[in-house]
Amino acid sequence: MKTYQPKQKEVKRDWHQIDAKGQILGRMATEVVGYLMGKHKPGYSTHMDVGDFVEVENASEVKVTGNKEAQKVYFGHSGYPGGFKEVAFSKLKKEQPEKIIQLAVKRMLPDNRLRDKRMARLKVYAKGKDGK
Repeated sequence: MKTYQPKQKEVKRDWHQIDAKGQILGRMATEVVGYLMGKHKPGYSTHMDVGDFVEVENASEVKVTGNKEAQKVYFGHSGYPGGFKEVAFSKLKKEQPEKIIQLAVKRMLPDNRLRDKRMARLKVYAKGKDGK
């Protein structure tokens, strides 16, 4: 008996809408990653991109547990001397709440050739699609 391998043209992509209002950041991000990778499908394969599209609404109302609202900091480096940057969670939540969810999801995805394709299927909105 051979293991079934789906062909790329057989992949059917669905849309999933997730409301981030009142949800915990990490738990919601793992759910999003599962949909982007296609782990909820019976034809899931690690080496193929069989995932779905995901829309996340109300990113500005996502929650974190404990004292992370005040203490969590995002770090980055440009690669140049003196290029170290850090941004507090609270500042990022006010200015770019979509980026919080994008970073959480991106850092949970495997670091391989498929990550950028999967991230392109993620749509994040600070408010609901109707602007409320």
